Amino acid sequence: MKIKLIGLLVFLFILASCEGPNQHHHAPAHGTHPALYATLYQQQAAEYKALCYQAFNIAAERLDSRLQSPTDNLLAVVVDIDETVLDNSPYQAQGILDHFGYPEKWDEWINAAKAEPVPGALEFLKYASEKGVAVFYISNRKEKLRESTLKNLQELGFPDAANEQLLLRTTENDKEPRRQQVLATYEIVLLMGDNLGDFHSTFDTSDAAVRDSFTTKNISNFGKKWIVLPNAVYGSWMNVLPGMDEARKTHDNSYLEQGLKGF
Repeated sequence: MKIKLIGLLVFLFILASCEGPNQHHHAPAHGTHPALYATLYQQQAAEYKALCYQAFNIAAERLDSRLQSPTDNLLAVVVDIDETVLDNSPYQAQGILDHFGYPEKWDEWINAAKAEPVPGALEFLKYASEKGVAVFYISNRKEKLRESTLKNLQELGFPDAANEQLLLRTTENDKEPRRQQVLATYEIVLLMGDNLGDFHSTFDTSDAAVRDSFTTKNISNFGKKWIVLPNAVYGSWMNVLPGMDEARKTHDNSYLEQGLKGF
């Protein structure tokens, strides 16, 4: 499947090279799937792996630092699942190749339980568990996907992959009630996720200015208690892009150019 994607990218490059000057200015073509390059980056770029390893290395350092201070508190690490500990890029790639998108075939992919670990995730969570730190998985996967999700995590050897430590979405996307559920018993040492809503409910807004401002206000949390994993393929950030509503309605990706900042 990766070979097919590389071939598709080469084809698009050749096609763009054959266009006239005026058309080439707009390459890649407006018809190119908006997630093509992001998905290739996640599957092929050593830089993507490096960012993941960097995030988990920082997490290990922060965990070690906290463990140096004696405490009677029960300690926990809270992680998101998709694109934080499990890599769903094969689903994204197949959607590009076969022209479908979420939620089509999403349940089919999850039920196959074939997702591989995000680079560094398994090693870090095993390390945390060996240090006596509990692992909680807070995900917005639906409850109907619980069995398949547990199967995937367990077969890969993720620690604490059990019903009581897998908190899935019920009636709302907001993860704060589930974080509070963990906080009732544990001190959360680290929150890890690829979407800023994994850290605070304020980021779930559709107001781009609010998200940007709240990010700046929380500079001291990033790399300390909040560890962000890279995900350029999808997330809440897409919902606030200029032109996204028009692009989704018309399937014309040129509307997304409204968000570009040239020189």
